[in-house]
Amino acid sequence: MMGEPGEEMEEGKKQIEETEDTEDTKDDNEAQKTFLPKDIQPGEQLTPDMSAYEMLHTFRTRASCLSFDVLRDRLGTRTGYPVTAYMVAGTQAQQGNKNSIIVMKASNLNPPKAEDAEEEKSEDEDEDEDEPLDKEILKTAEIYHAGAVNRVRICPHVTDTRTFVASWSEKGKVHIWDIAPQLSALETEVDSKDVQKIKPLYTFGGHVEEGYAMDWSPTRQGYLLTGDCTRHIHMWTPRESDWIVSQQTYSAHGSSVEDIQWSPNEEHVFSSCSTDKSIRVWDDRAAAHKACMITVPNAHESDVNVINWNRSEPFLVSGGDDGVIKIWDLRKLDSHAALFKHHTGPITSVEWHPSDSSVFGASGEDNQVSLWDLGVESSEALVINDTEVPPQLLFIHQGQEEIKELHWHPHIEGVLITTSLDNFNIFKTISV
Repeated sequence: MMGEPGEEMEEGKKQIEETEDTEDTKDDNEAQKTFLPKDIQPGEQLTPDMSAYEMLHTFRTRASCLSFDVLRDRLGTRTGYPVTAYMVAGTQAQQGNKNSIIVMKASNLNPPKAEDAEEEKSEDEDEDEDEPLDKEILKTAEIYHAGAVNRVRICPHVTDTRTFVASWSEKGKVHIWDIAPQLSALETEVDSKDVQKIKPLYTFGGHVEEGYAMDWSPTRQGYLLTGDCTRHIHMWTPRESDWIVSQQTYSAHGSSVEDIQWSPNEEHVFSSCSTDKSIRVWDDRAAAHKACMITVPNAHESDVNVINWNRSEPFLVSGGDDGVIKIWDLRKLDSHAALFKHHTGPITSVEWHPSDSSVFGASGEDNQVSLWDLGVESSEALVINDTEVPPQLLFIHQGQEEIKELHWHPHIEGVLITTSLDNFNIFKTISV
């Protein structure tokens, strides 16, 4: 509902489509106006429409974390509440010597309270109330990190004794850590705020400059790819106690490598994207200078920032500085299979839903998270408030500033986690 300037307004965190029976029974004069981001006026404040969420939680760390990853934990698939999520994030503190890797456990995550329960709460400010029993709990364990963390990724092959994490430092080095001790500390009653100073298991300083691109292989345990701002991609091969990093680099890109993604099914194949506007597909069985098998030049009108590989279908999703999201059929890469122009700023993150191959999420510098469903086959745009909206657009989530990354939780159906300059959000919509 749109408010007058200075009043609160419902946030655009609601479904784009309304059910037909609702449309039939609502009087046109009483129907609420669907909120779109362009409707924000000076002095208006966004508040969430909680009827559009099955769960929504916000939490903050001591410094902004512009990269994070979700741990594939041993709790298994869960659908009930409360839920628990484990994450690892890297800080970008204002003081370079105040950065760290933060291992996090967010627990007691529940759906929002019923409105009538909220109304019945006492408003007596003098009453000394205990902490609500259903309040979310965040525990952290930190490891000192030299320089800001450009990107952090958890190795998907977690063992009983080791959990590897790779971090890209702004100082141009890539570190690998074992966070098993920190995960164990999160299960104790002690909540330490101390930042531990421990050495990484392995450090590689062979990149010419810093970078952002990084991905662990989902099919080969311990294999890692890292790409830098000088277009070079290095392959990491695990040994018993460390890694061998290739000196022969994959260097077909013309400029900075922005993102790397291993194929989820073909163990020797990976893809990359770059500020040279291209997307490339590689096969590591070939010599490095011949390993680029497919090139999609001018995949976007400007920098290609992010890519993500569908786990069950031969599709790749990409997002660029042009604010466009494109779907690519890997069987026919001469042209994109679909194009979505909704965001008004560069795309900062894209990721397919872990179990629904038609659904993906995206975030942009326009402070929006958008959820999409390719299963909606209509090609005709919806017209909402005199604005054309792609019918595949399911949901718009807002409320964060400078959203940098999003990840679906691999074990909690439909739960999405986002990080931004100001906080983390963990939420599940009624749409997915």
